[in-house]
Amino acid sequence: MIKNKLSILIIISIFILSSFTGCFENTYDPNEKQKTKMEISQNFLYNLSSENYEKAYSNFNQELKNALTITQLKETWQYVTNLYGNFIEIKTFHNRTEKNFSVIIINATFSENYLLTFKIVFDEDNKIGGFWITDFVSTENYYPPSYVNINTFDEEDILIGNEWELAATLSKPIIEDVFPAVVLVHGSGPNDRDETIGPNKPFKDIAWGLASNNIIVLRYDKRTKTYSEDFSSLTNYTVEEEVIDDVIYAVDFLKNDINVDKKNIFIIGHSLGGMLAPRIALQDPGIKGIIILAGPARKLEDLINNQTKYISNIDGIIDENESLQIEYVEEIVTKIKDLNFSDNELIFGAYKSYWKDLNNYNQIETANSLIIDILILQGERDYQVTLTDYNMWFNSIGSKDNVKLNLYPNLNHLFMTGVGNSTPDEYQKEGHVEEIVIEDIIQWIYNSIQR
Repeated sequence: MIKNKLSILIIISIFILSSFTGCFENTYDPNEKQKTKMEISQNFLYNLSSENYEKAYSNFNQELKNALTITQLKETWQYVTNLYGNFIEIKTFHNRTEKNFSVIIINATFSENYLLTFKIVFDEDNKIGGFWITDFVSTENYYPPSYVNINTFDEEDILIGNEWELAATLSKPIIEDVFPAVVLVHGSGPNDRDETIGPNKPFKDIAWGLASNNIIVLRYDKRTKTYSEDFSSLTNYTVEEEVIDDVIYAVDFLKNDINVDKKNIFIIGHSLGGMLAPRIALQDPGIKGIIILAGPARKLEDLINNQTKYISNIDGIIDENESLQIEYVEEIVTKIKDLNFSDNELIFGAYKSYWKDLNNYNQIETANSLIIDILILQGERDYQVTLTDYNMWFNSIGSKDNVKLNLYPNLNHLFMTGVGNSTPDEYQKEGHVEEIVIEDIIQWIYNSIQR
């Protein structure tokens, strides 16, 4: 079983590393050696699930080992289990060839609620040269919270974007009129449109809660989820490509909808999305206001450092392995701040161009330059984005007339209620975004419209 003290890093989820890139054509490979590759692939997952990381790592070729350390492999796997629960069993697997590489596709269940598809690529020496999670499916039903009235709105499947076309959902009130509208912007990682984590769907809660109160909501699958393989081949991307471009596409879509009040389009950003919300508003002056949900005021690498220490000390004891991991993360954080690594070196799931871009971005200064309305919401039990961040926002821009801040004592990073210290395991418990948060967002939007 995976132990509870997981080393969850918010950036590692950008994509699961692969040293093989490009677009592949799918064909059947009749090579009998694939039987061996299937066994290797199965054992690879079983070793990860039993925390035998060294044995799993021994299946990597040298190119992948140069790009991914054992520690990073462990962190990546533990991030996966935090999102989807513990590995249970392999359901199906098959082989094929793609651009002369042998590939094994495995479908495996996690926590009885998720079916994940793994793609494992082999070189000619039967060594693993890359692996991805290419898809996940929730097998659990969604039960709407009490503040949702499903009789008051409809949903429509749409597409947004251009070169990187993304599937999206538009939630619209049933009555024919013109309404304010919102775009939901995800946190770090390859999130789906509901920002699904464990059995929870915070973006679906928000979308349905707002749509029940005559606010149109657009939410979409993130580019790093839909195009995980293609995106992992890029070494010069920034948050523009990962996040911002698609938000602008979503806003443009709303501007062309006859039921959208073009003067009242808002952005709701969660976590990384909240951190970038001021930058998005700066790039699109047509945005009426921004809502920052648990938005970091600090640099992401500092959050990673703090999260590592927090999780290591959940039980009050930091053992030798955890101490070494903390030291390792601190070293990597220093490299990020100094940009002391090569352009092609992967650090916490991203390349130098990504970290350089974020190093040059100051979300507080950007927010301070905006004259639009800003709402900042924070859960007091959030261990990922903490009261340190909230106080930085409060002390820097809290006195401005266009800024409002709300703090919720019992809520975690997903704005769901809990007791005691928040832990990664808490995300596996079914819950909903609290009604008070939905009510505060609705009231603030309508107040902003009146100003």
